Amino acid sequence: MSTPPHPIVSAAHLAQGAAPALSEVEYGLNILGAAYHRWMVRCATAAGQPGLSALEVVVVNTIRHRDRPKRQAEIALALAIDDAHLLTYALRKLERLGLVASTRQGKEKVVSVTESGQEFCARYTAIREAALAGPVASHGPDPARLSELAALLRSLSGHYEQAARAAATF
Repeated sequence: MSTPPHPIVSAAHLAQGAAPALSEVEYGLNILGAAYHRWMVRCATAAGQPGLSALEVVVVNTIRHRDRPKRQAEIALALAIDDAHLLTYALRKLERLGLVASTRQGKEKVVSVTESGQEFCARYTAIREAALAGPVASHGPDPARLSELAALLRSLSGHYEQAARAAATF
């Protein structure tokens, strides 16, 4: 694959500084994020839950993770959600749909996936395997490269978090 004559960015003025390639990454993240969110919503619809937002899909799968109840603070931390009201709204909707249930453990509210939620997650997983994971496994990128990319994205997230704190002081 040949390199294009100019970097592919959404804002050329942002590519003129110290790290032009960072603008390429940001554009890639923007289009990947949009595609990923669209995918989650459509996969959820195919799995029998039309009307879920991408956040709600991520939340129900996070609660399902390791089959143990989660506190709202744990979910927010795992998903880097700063706006608690967004998570609260998502949890209420998922509870109304019967995908999750909340209980109290001492003073804390904990959320777990219901049987319906487990069935939804199983259908979502099966569709994901058939429509996404299988083709990626067959046609690449290879698993080592995907793991490398994941590590790079986590590392960059730290830079963005630090930059966000620094920007708050400008």
